[in-house]
Amino acid sequence: MTTWHRFDWPDRCVTGTIGAPGERTFYLQAKDGRRVISVAFEKQQSAALADGVEAVLDQVMGEPGNPHHVPASAPAGLRDDDPLEQPVFAQFRAGTMNLGWDPSTAQVVIQVFPWLPPPEGDDPLEVEAPEVLEVRLQVGGARAFVAQAREVVDAGRPLCHRCGEPVDPGGHSCPLA
Repeated sequence: MTTWHRFDWPDRCVTGTIGAPGERTFYLQAKDGRRVISVAFEKQQSAALADGVEAVLDQVMGEPGNPHHVPASAPAGLRDDDPLEQPVFAQFRAGTMNLGWDPSTAQVVIQVFPWLPPPEGDDPLEVEAPEVLEVRLQVGGARAFVAQAREVVDAGRPLCHRCGEPVDPGGHSCPLA
């Protein structure tokens, strides 16, 4: 049986990191009152989540006759740049994610499933996840989440102007040099 960690109207939902650039661990963290859930992410998953949430918002915003007001950017005052709630304990490491839109509440729905090793001989679609994080964000908060997550992702190591690979603090051996 799957345990669902649901946050229908969270106090906060942010992306954050722990560690130095190049050694950072990314987290998606949701908080509602005293309840906090953190899920460990890869940098690419954090970027993909921000892109996906933005795509859902843009699609809803562009639908003809859409009754929902979706802002084109994050409304002032909704951005959450505070650090992750401490201590950070990963509930699980993220695997697949689903994104959707709930028109009844005008919220973006994020579902994060844990990474599971490939099953042997079983149909991978029939393997039940032991737990799932589900976060529902209202449209303004979702735009603020996208902006905050992108800033966290971009705050890492600078990229080499030649090859596009990250440059470590100790230098970089560019394969194109």
